[in-house]
Amino acid sequence: QVQLVESGGGLVQPGGSLRLSCAASGSIFSFNAMAWYRQAPGKKRGLVALVTSAGDTNYGADSVKGRFLISRDAAKNTVYLQMNNLKPDDTAVYYCNGVSPVSEVWGQGTLVTVSS
Repeated sequence: QVQLVESGGGLVQPGGSLRLSCAASGSIFSFNAMAWYRQAPGKKRGLVALVTSAGDTNYGADSVKGRFLISRDAAKNTVYLQMNNLKPDDTAVYYCNGVSPVSEVWGQGTLVTVSS
């Protein structure tokens, strides 16, 4: 089974940027879609952005549209989430997810804290 490992989280000031990476142990095309989710303290996990194997993208919340960008590098088996103009409400644990016809895989999560 392909495993996913996130990196790139940390502490950033409001208005700053971060790029999260999700490295897969195998081909990202083993998944029909890969996505980023986030879970803030006391809240449910929710979709941030996804990219299908065909390259189509979708953003789960209006609050991130125009600020976040999901992309992938097939040669590196990595999916990225570029986050710009970060706000305190973006503070959460960000999880990478991959879905195939036979399985769903989650990474361990990476913490993003937006604070001055």
